[in-house]
Amino acid sequence: MASKKSDAGAPGQPNNRTPPIPNAVIDRGDRDGDGKQWGYDLYPERRGEKFKPSWGRVLLGMEGTENLDKIKCERNVYACVKKSPMVKLMMGALKSSGCEIDIRRHIACEVCDSSVSGGYDPVLNQVVVCQNIARNEGIVQGVLTHEMIHMFDYCNNNLDFKNIDHLACTEIRAANLTHCSFLSACTQGDASPFKIRQAHADCVKTKALASVLAVRKVTPEEAIAAVERVFPKCYNDLEPIGRRIRRNSKDMYKAYMEGPMYGYDVD
Repeated sequence: MASKKSDAGAPGQPNNRTPPIPNAVIDRGDRDGDGKQWGYDLYPERRGEKFKPSWGRVLLGMEGTENLDKIKCERNVYACVKKSPMVKLMMGALKSSGCEIDIRRHIACEVCDSSVSGGYDPVLNQVVVCQNIARNEGIVQGVLTHEMIHMFDYCNNNLDFKNIDHLACTEIRAANLTHCSFLSACTQGDASPFKIRQAHADCVKTKALASVLAVRKVTPEEAIAAVERVFPKCYNDLEPIGRRIRRNSKDMYKAYMEGPMYGYDVD
């Protein structure tokens, strides 16, 4: 799944830019076909291409620091693996499910399209962190947690990411467990004082829909239909985190402490 950039713009300024997708599933199976149909074009290094910076963008300071960005990204990944309760919980759940993560093998920092901040490659079973977008530890934590939910679903279920219902379900779960809060729902226009209870569900639908449309060449109507078909079941599936994480709360730590109760091998 592809990961989008943050939802909000600069403080006090309207957000007119389309935010990057929280996370996308990368399908390498269509490598010789229409890569755009499966989101493959968003991750050039997955196609075996080496990123070549533009001299104009280098002179403007916008490109040319790829090696340094990779080092910083890998440091942020390591910090999250050691300190983030959400990442540690997901790694423990994956280990207990028989899909233990080796960060050198299963997590890669790469240059991606600017519309995404991360992705999951089911063929290589790798999480991709977009080093040119996810530039701080907080964003990297969100990308890792989101993508590890896709990895968990792939490990524990017979998922076919070319099946739009399967894709919609795992995107719903990832948005539900890691991204949506009342604040983010307000930011993207899904909340109002008159429908607070529905705000979270609408936020999840919006994010899941955006992720499906980013990596599948389908019409909005087809994507909406898929999200609606699977939403009741997938929205209520909180495994392995066990709770919806509220912003600026202790929920992350509570979920981490509850992990052993569900048989997850957390450190």
